[in-house]
Amino acid sequence: MTNEIIRYQQNEVMPAQADNDSQFIALWLHGRPAGTQRQYKAAVAALVGFVAKSLQAVGLADLQSFVDSLAALGDNSRKRIVASVKSLFTFGQKLGYLQFNVAAAVKLPKVKDELAARILTEDEVLRMIHKTDKQRDNVLLRLLYASAGRISEVCSLTWADVQPNGDTGQVTLFGKGGRTRAVKLSLGTWNALQALRNGAGNDSPIFISRKNAGRLDETQVHRIVKAAAVRAGIVGNVSAHWLRHSHASHALDRGANIALVRDTLGHSSLAVTSRYTHAKPNESSALHLAI
Repeated sequence: MTNEIIRYQQNEVMPAQADNDSQFIALWLHGRPAGTQRQYKAAVAALVGFVAKSLQAVGLADLQSFVDSLAALGDNSRKRIVASVKSLFTFGQKLGYLQFNVAAAVKLPKVKDELAARILTEDEVLRMIHKTDKQRDNVLLRLLYASAGRISEVCSLTWADVQPNGDTGQVTLFGKGGRTRAVKLSLGTWNALQALRNGAGNDSPIFISRKNAGRLDETQVHRIVKAAAVRAGIVGNVSAHWLRHSHASHALDRGANIALVRDTLGHSSLAVTSRYTHAKPNESSALHLAI
């Protein structure tokens, strides 16, 4: 047993595994999805630019002033930034780089749940798909909706992730929390997906960029989704995640078991999935009034 571990077992602090903020932040970001890294980097850059001091010297008053400085931003943006900073400081204390987790005392801003506004109707989803003529983009939209995959999960798919299953097939998604899930597809979606393959090998991305012959990135997918929404005459800042929300809501409306929807979406608990039943309720006391 090393001297360092013995001292730790005697309630001494483990030696810090980073010498400066840059090393510490790199350790915190390591292995996270690209989208999460972009979000976290932006949040930390905003914090560092505001406090103008080492993270080890940041106190609770500094963080409270930083949070106050975000007042002009939208509720969701503020919550995202504060959550990122809290994650950073929690990790810093666990790593031994920060002596205290001063961010533990910072409360996340409360935001209005706008899930209902991000759920498309079945007709809207179908219009997005049917009004998209390019084969790749059409299949992309179908799969985002049919699999309820997150944009990062669908962008990373290769043909090795596609397997036959009975008279149709399935796609294996790997995503948030390091969880893997297999989603069986309808016959129509399976046939559309197979028609896109055109002899591609197992290691080839399913969705290829025409610019560089590599895999489509998330920015390109967002553009494809937004363009499809415009063609379908849908008002709003439609994103790929709206198709995931819509899958959950539509499946529940059509009688799917909530546990099955949870497993398909890769949620950590039924409580998360139950948000969709509250966002689009089929019953309320308002229906029992005289007006």
